Amino acid sequence: MKVNRIVANVAASDVAAAKSFYLDILGLDPLMDFGWIATYGSSETMQVQISFASEGGSGTPVPDLSIEVDDLDEALHRMKGAGIAIEYGPADEPWGVRRFYVRDPFGRLINVLQHRS
Repeated sequence: MKVNRIVANVAASDVAAAKSFYLDILGLDPLMDFGWIATYGSSETMQVQISFASEGGSGTPVPDLSIEVDDLDEALHRMKGAGIAIEYGPADEPWGVRRFYVRDPFGRLINVLQHRS
């Protein structure tokens, strides 16, 4: 047996509120929208992982989702431009990533990160 896909499901009373954060700010592609469920992702191949953690690293809480981007400064600029509070960072972590935490429209803690080269 092989796992074909892993999907993170986030309970949301207002599914449309995901659009501004995940599509407009982060630039994910809309993959499906039935009104009661909307899925955002990438039409390109994207790695999917599932992690289990007792903390978020550097003494932070465990984030609900981690989203890796290719330009952290641009992601930070978009979040601030949208008036989204930065809850942690940006920080250069000892394990080789630069990251910050924000909350999405549903209160989920999001770890936005970029691997340092």
